[in-house]
Amino acid sequence: MVAAGSPAAVMADPGITVASGALDTLGARAETAAPAHRYVVITDDHVAPLYAARVVASFGPRRTASVLVMPHGEAAKTRETWARLTDEMLALGCGRDTTVIALGGGVAGDMAGFVAATYMRGIPVIQVPTTLLAMIDAAIGGKTAVDTPAGKNLVGAFHPPAAVVVDPAVLATLPPRELRAGLAEGIKHGVIADAAYFARVESDLPVLLEAGGATSSEMEALIAGSIAIKSAIVAADAREQGRRKILNFGHTIGHAVEAASGFTVLHGEAVAIGMAIECRLAELSGAAVCGITDQVCSALDRAGLPTTAPPGIEGPVLVLHTHSDKKVRAGTVEYALPHAIGEMAGAGAGWTIALPDAFVREALA
Repeated sequence: MVAAGSPAAVMADPGITVASGALDTLGARAETAAPAHRYVVITDDHVAPLYAARVVASFGPRRTASVLVMPHGEAAKTRETWARLTDEMLALGCGRDTTVIALGGGVAGDMAGFVAATYMRGIPVIQVPTTLLAMIDAAIGGKTAVDTPAGKNLVGAFHPPAAVVVDPAVLATLPPRELRAGLAEGIKHGVIADAAYFARVESDLPVLLEAGGATSSEMEALIAGSIAIKSAIVAADAREQGRRKILNFGHTIGHAVEAASGFTVLHGEAVAIGMAIECRLAELSGAAVCGITDQVCSALDRAGLPTTAPPGIEGPVLVLHTHSDKKVRAGTVEYALPHAIGEMAGAGAGWTIALPDAFVREALA
């Protein structure tokens, strides 16, 4: 049996490639995974100057690969950007024999995936993540969406990628703040599914954060381990009807922090805050063993991640934002909460626990 956190477990999924230099062989991989008459690379204005030309060159002279560029950042993940990109594809003459290449971080991946899910009722997408957070989370699982004024990811579709191509070498250009934000998801995967993996990630943090850590063997092990954990959960519950809900740990409060901050807090930073607060919520409600908050906050602190909401963001505002979350049922917010490191609560209740706002206000206090 292959261990959940091992690189071999990732390679067992033929749709996921993790290999240094994979960006330069993307064209051949795309033609195998999703043959098309035309390829459209959707990326953002930060990633395009770094990697778009390499991706186009990987297709060689035989294939047309067009590049469409969107603004970077969560503020651009809107229906207006979706409309512009789909109009540009129509102007290019893209038909149903087109494959979308999603090149970038989580925002570009979500947007390109949603374009692919809806263009002419659905065309293939290949996810090519360039941030740590996208490599181990956003690119895996087929969730695509755009944000609305009412909340994050409220308009979207499940649209599994034809392939995911991860080139760890591109992390060499990732800013340190973005790298730390990605580590939040690695820590989360340990909390929700694998205590040994949690311990390994925590012990590797000094190496991961030092100069050259972004392209170290420890980073490659983290990428492979997190992908193995998430892809196994998704494979068993593709449309989030059951156990896949545990992946939402930290995200209900996290999304509220993002919205309340006007998206100045990075997604991974917000998830770190969300995990810390939701651990306190788990302890207060009796769902978790005593001390889990200290364990998780210690790992987040060592990763240089925040564990409290930024100054000026008050508890009542966060509670209000939680009611715009997709996990609200009959007016009550449901949370994915840990029981212990490596074990989630709520197995007998659909993997979420409905809690009144009073508990949340106490946890925030």
